Amino acid sequence: MDIDNSPRLLTVRGIDIKIHITFPLILIWAALQFGLLGGAGWEGALFGVIVIILLFVIVTLHELGHSVAAQHYGVPVRQIVLLPIGGVAQLDHIPETPWQEFVIAIAGPAVNFLLAILLGVLSLLPGFDFVGIDELTLRGGITLPLIYSYIFAYNIFLGVFNLIPAFPMDGGRVLRALLAMRMDHLTATQWAVRVGQALAWVFGLYGFLSGNFFLILIAFFIYMGAGAEGNLVRLRSYLRDITVEQAYSRQVNALRPSDTLHHAVTLTLRTLQSTFPVLQMGRLVGVLPYHVLVQALDDKGPSTSVAEVMVKDVEPARPNEELFDVQQRMRESQLDSLPVMDGDEFLGIITSRDIGEIYRLMAIDPSLVPRQVWRRKEEAPYAAESAG
Repeated sequence: MDIDNSPRLLTVRGIDIKIHITFPLILIWAALQFGLLGGAGWEGALFGVIVIILLFVIVTLHELGHSVAAQHYGVPVRQIVLLPIGGVAQLDHIPETPWQEFVIAIAGPAVNFLLAILLGVLSLLPGFDFVGIDELTLRGGITLPLIYSYIFAYNIFLGVFNLIPAFPMDGGRVLRALLAMRMDHLTATQWAVRVGQALAWVFGLYGFLSGNFFLILIAFFIYMGAGAEGNLVRLRSYLRDITVEQAYSRQVNALRPSDTLHHAVTLTLRTLQSTFPVLQMGRLVGVLPYHVLVQALDDKGPSTSVAEVMVKDVEPARPNEELFDVQQRMRESQLDSLPVMDGDEFLGIITSRDIGEIYRLMAIDPSLVPRQVWRRKEEAPYAAESAG
């Protein structure tokens, strides 16, 4: 799901708040749920849309709580994106300092509980007819107290739900931060993952026995989220302090802009290299990833030149760049390799396969990974530009 190109609503403290293209789906669902399925007609549909919009205002405030806390500790916040399933604050990284992670994680639910206190105080004002939870129906039509009561209830639910001690909820990060105060970050993550996945089994079993399909979905969401967090932290732990210079491929084949896609396919089959740097007089001018090659063959044909379809705006990796950061950039850009550059000098490519090999070696025995000093390209030459 591409969230980087979502349209921007506004900017707060330098943070772009965006709304994903699929967001209207939740408004349609709310209109159907309260209107058609709830039997309240157009009035119920309007009520559902109003409540969801206000609820996502609270979700935005929740994510801003995380973001402001992160900025306090110097963590860049890329953006906040509103999705049909909730909001996502994209932080540049999660601090491994336990106290900092605790504050950032707890800041979101803290916003919800602060809002609950403020809304509760407002409900005590003279003449305010607060609607109890057991009275939340549309029998009396759309009223301000009814909308207010729904928002009050959902706000508390959002705060409490996010404190479930399981990834990817805030409670999972709170639990890891508390554990990390007494053990290393990786071990704390592993324990937090076990707790989260155990809770997922409990939720899933209860949902199955009670026929609650929504609870089963939550259980699946928690179980997969906990596993993903565990894998990410394990990857970062193994690749810590490993740089591109220790893993990149120096003996690579390159294409010229004038080469055809037919030639690129031939080179792929002959060498099993999937992504090619495109060089012109020794200077990198683009990259031809495998998925681009395949799509271009289908759209334009094998006689098309590489220059017409190559990707020109790929950010290269640097020899002293940490391997984990490069791996994350490759994943986000959906590329399986990146060119390696020292200034304007092309050195080779770093592939997901290279990173996978380093990861496996580190998992077996870290001493197997050579702590080599980076050599300039004239000491380890790449293959010359291929002839057309």
